[in-house]
Amino acid sequence: MSGRKVLILGGTTEGAALATELVARQGERIDVISSFAGRIQGLRPPPGRIRIGGFGGAEGLAAYLTAERIDLLIDATHPFAAQMSRNAREAAARAGVPRLLFWRHPWPRHPLDRWIEVDSIDAAAQALVHLGPRVWLTVGASELAPFAAVPDRWYLVRLIEAKAPLPLPDCTVIEARGPFQLENERALIRHHRIDAIVSKASGGRATYAKIEAAREADLPVVMIRRPLPEPGDRVEDVAAAADWVAARL
Repeated sequence: MSGRKVLILGGTTEGAALATELVARQGERIDVISSFAGRIQGLRPPPGRIRIGGFGGAEGLAAYLTAERIDLLIDATHPFAAQMSRNAREAAARAGVPRLLFWRHPWPRHPLDRWIEVDSIDAAAQALVHLGPRVWLTVGASELAPFAAVPDRWYLVRLIEAKAPLPLPDCTVIEARGPFQLENERALIRHHRIDAIVSKASGGRATYAKIEAAREADLPVVMIRRPLPEPGDRVEDVAAAADWVAARL
């Protein structure tokens, strides 16, 4: 395809929405490439080209930007993908490619929310010592190990893709991909008799229903704070990101 090239580091709802918006606005003028770090099974691919796999750190991404003659880079990765965002900033600087960070809207704290805010996965596990025994974990599969050390706990674990064995002695695993509906989250809390939820402060709408359901059920939520965003141009909605692209092309 001819035209200017825009690389979106995606894997998120916002990344897919942005690719859709860019193709709809000016698909004849630009070549939109969405990059996914891993498998996209069960995910509806966005319009444009798809790239799957890592780059090999900041140096590898910079080499890709140069070799593919990428004109603009948009970091629409998960807010907790701190290393990937650092790599994106460093790679864009090395390759001389303008970069935009898509920083999804954070969740506002409602007066009735019972959040216990912590700064890490380890701190989240420690917070469970003072809460009930049946816990719903909504963190990544690679982040479960600290919870195994909390005595006398049963866990409900929701993952996009379950990878056995998990490091938890007593758990039930369900596979699902958002966005999730409020009634579904209410049903999970009731059926599994959940006492507490562990969540990352991911923001956005796709997984917010569990926070609403926890508020309704008066459940505590151990909320892991986001890492700080990388410096540079930043927007919080798809339209603003598309405008940023249009202004530079």
